[in-house]
Amino acid sequence: MRRSVAVLFLVLTACVSHVPWPIWQTLTLPLRSDSVRFAVIGDSGTGGRLQYEVASRMGEFHGRFPFTFVIMLGDNMYGGEQPEDFERKFSRPYQALLAQGVEFYAALGNHDLPAERFFAPFHMGGRRYYTFMKGTAQFFALDSNYMDPQQLEWLARELEASQAPWKICFFHHPIYSSGSRHGSEMDLRALVEPLFVRYGVNVVFAGHEHMYERMKPQHGVHYFTSGSSAKLSRDLGKGRPTETELRAIGFDQDREFMLIEIAGDRLFFQAISRAGPSSRGR
Repeated sequence: MRRSVAVLFLVLTACVSHVPWPIWQTLTLPLRSDSVRFAVIGDSGTGGRLQYEVASRMGEFHGRFPFTFVIMLGDNMYGGEQPEDFERKFSRPYQALLAQGVEFYAALGNHDLPAERFFAPFHMGGRRYYTFMKGTAQFFALDSNYMDPQQLEWLARELEASQAPWKICFFHHPIYSSGSRHGSEMDLRALVEPLFVRYGVNVVFAGHEHMYERMKPQHGVHYFTSGSSAKLSRDLGKGRPTETELRAIGFDQDREFMLIEIAGDRLFFQAISRAGPSSRGR
């Protein structure tokens, strides 16, 4: 069965004030029965006001689009990682979602300490990389800080054995990005892209670049960067020419998160900004 990723308009804005979204704003995800629904955040763990505003917007949209879990694309904890930091940078901002049973699944970023894998609400089970099933989708959380041979062997083995209709990988460092701060991680691409193509990975999510970006499909794989759930870098206009040509659309004017719905052989998505009113991304 052919899998497709549906392109839906972006709910994005350059407005910097946090205001209630207007009554005319529509949620374009189809909300089909028995679908897999989740959110995506990246580079979120600052503990600052803007992280809390994004979390509040997530809670508002959860009321209209009841997603059951969130994948975290790394840099879950900037700075200290004492118990009070986990409270301020995770438990408190997402308190409303956690109270409603929403689960969070984390990948490690370059600002994260490996000990995060033992934090029970991140569902890592003490592992740097792991896999889990949700409905028709199998997720593969990778540690892109250190893609050692053992992790590559594990990934190849798990992808080959997977019978899931949808295979989704998520990790921190994007292997396709037009961001001027970091750009594409070419060494990582050389290691993991052949496995993605060989074993039929459908979608890849990464953070690290503090913006939203969707690339044109590469070798049949759809790549998203969602790294501005708390931090922001306005550098889409300064990207490397070769990577810029691969960009389908991007947005670097406000913090954002994503909502995803998998229904049968289609994946639907929206990128949603902190401020809320609708406009087109670039």
